[in-house]
Amino acid sequence: MIKHIVMWKVRGDDAASRARNIALLKAEFESLRGRIPGMLHLEIGVDDSRTDYAFDVVLYTEFVSRQALADYATHPEHLRVRRMLGDMRTARFQVDYEIQPEAGRALADADSTRKTGDHDHVQAV
Repeated sequence: MIKHIVMWKVRGDDAASRARNIALLKAEFESLRGRIPGMLHLEIGVDDSRTDYAFDVVLYTEFVSRQALADYATHPEHLRVRRMLGDMRTARFQVDYEIQPEAGRALADADSTRKTGDHDHVQAV
C-alpha cells in the first residue's frame, strides 16, 4: 500500500478569503471519494492550531499500489480538481511512501519486539 500525503498553504488576501479557499479545496478533494480506481482512503484535514509555521490543509490518501498512485496523477477527476484550484496555494509539500500489508506489519512489529525487548507497542493479532 502507498500513502500519499500533501500539505498546502492557501492563498487569501484576508482571513475570510483564505477560509473560502480552504473550504473550496476541501470540498473539491472530498468530491474524489469513490471516483479514483485504486484509492482506498481519502481524508482532508484543516489545521486548527493557527501557528505561523503550520500548513492550512493536509490531504491523506492510501492507494493499493504505486501504479494506482501514478494513475491518480493523470486521472480526469484529479486533473479537474487541480484546474479548479488553480494557483490557490502558496506552498505545497508532498510525501509518498510504501507500507507493509497489515499481516506483514504485525510480524515485523513482533520481530522488532523480540530484538529490543520492548513489548509495550505490540498489538495482539
